[in-house]
Amino acid sequence: MPKEINDPPLTQKQLELVSKLSEANLNYIDSALLANISPQWKKVARVIATTMNESDDRGTLKGIPDVFYSQRVSHLVSRGLIESQGNLQTMRYSEIRLLK
Repeated sequence: MPKEINDPPLTQKQLELVSKLSEANLNYIDSALLANISPQWKKVARVIATTMNESDDRGTLKGIPDVFYSQRVSHLVSRGLIESQGNLQTMRYSEIRLLK
């Protein structure tokens, strides 16, 4: 099995970009993530890719990195809205699902 490598931290440029997101933008991202999560386990990377593809037409979200979406997934887990298994700092090797 390949060694798990944690996702990289946000760069300074990415931090500046995400700091400009409004509360409405964050709520949209969270809602979009939740809409792509099912009761069955799914790879975090897949949920994020699907969500990002669906969000491409929103100009305010262009350029928001996958790592930030991964941070929002961790936020949803910490709020008890979804459950996870694996290391959430490695989106390719972790899974999420809606609470049963």
